[in-house]
Amino acid sequence: MDNLDLLNRPGKKKVALTSKDDVTKLPEWLYGVEPDADGRLPNATASVVIVVERSSEDVDAFYFYFYSYDQGGNMTQVKEPLGSFIGSQDGLHFGSHVGDWEHNMIRFRSGRPTGIYYSQHSDGAAYDWNDDHVTLEGGRPHVYSALGSHANYPSSGYGPRAATVYRLLTGCIDPRSEQPHDSVLFDYCDKGMLWSPVLSAYFFHLDPSSLRLTRLSPSESDRATSNFTSFFYFDGIWGDDEYAADDPRQHKVPWVGLKRFVAGPQGPAFKGLVRKGLFPDNHGGKNVLQWAAAAFMAMYPRYFRTWRKWVTILVIIVVVVLLVVGGRYGARRYKQNKQGHEQLHLDNIPLMGIAYEDDGPRSPR
Repeated sequence: MDNLDLLNRPGKKKVALTSKDDVTKLPEWLYGVEPDADGRLPNATASVVIVVERSSEDVDAFYFYFYSYDQGGNMTQVKEPLGSFIGSQDGLHFGSHVGDWEHNMIRFRSGRPTGIYYSQHSDGAAYDWNDDHVTLEGGRPHVYSALGSHANYPSSGYGPRAATVYRLLTGCIDPRSEQPHDSVLFDYCDKGMLWSPVLSAYFFHLDPSSLRLTRLSPSESDRATSNFTSFFYFDGIWGDDEYAADDPRQHKVPWVGLKRFVAGPQGPAFKGLVRKGLFPDNHGGKNVLQWAAAAFMAMYPRYFRTWRKWVTILVIIVVVVLLVVGGRYGARRYKQNKQGHEQLHLDNIPLMGIAYEDDGPRSPR
């Protein structure tokens, strides 16, 4: 918190705050700290509140939560039929990483809340304050943190235990316990233990023009010798970097590209704190594979459910190939159109090496 920005290395690989422990051995710190009966974290501060005054009337309040570990989903959290194609992968979890920053943002206008944003994996969800999806109690929203991933949702499912019981009794997953995301995946979350982040938090003010962070609480007089804003300007990774392919802890799913361990996240400064709407301005970016999976799931099961597996796989391959080829063709055409034509400003262009030879009169044809 005091001097993290000293680790910044402009133009070089980002510094990762790497754990000394092997996370596959489940060290004690990996489990975090449980809140007490009042929702306060004892002997720990895991939240940061940053207030951004967009105008004299409009204020965005960001509530950041730091978790020591993010456990990605396993193959049971992949929607069918893609889950069957990928297989169980020995029950491993994929997309896990040391260190995790999640957040909510509440937008205020003239002191009244008007909307709320929930961070979820690579994207998120946003709602008007009075939307039926938002769970309020005493004027404060309840946020449900997903099992393992800590993605934020406005309501709970039945939770992993209830989902397991339902699956044992019926042979299928209770859809009411699922929180879908990224088209082909889903999370589980339930009420769990109540945690009030503002009871154990640092409070700051961010100027949207200069991006200067000012500490509000603890106040300057409380800890005058500490620079609590340094963490904000640290541009490295909060956790381990992605493990190398030859690391025995690493595992990659063929074709799909899922990795067991990925790099940890960057900090709050990289979460789009100055934004026009409730979503970050650059949200929603997807690669070709994600677009193809989303398109396939949009048509399943209406069009693909009765097809054989190999036919479905062929369709996916064709869609991906078309997207790749179309993208390259479009990029090439865009580049050509952007370059345009350049006019040569020459009065006379000599024709070199051309001679005139008279063959005499010719008869008309």
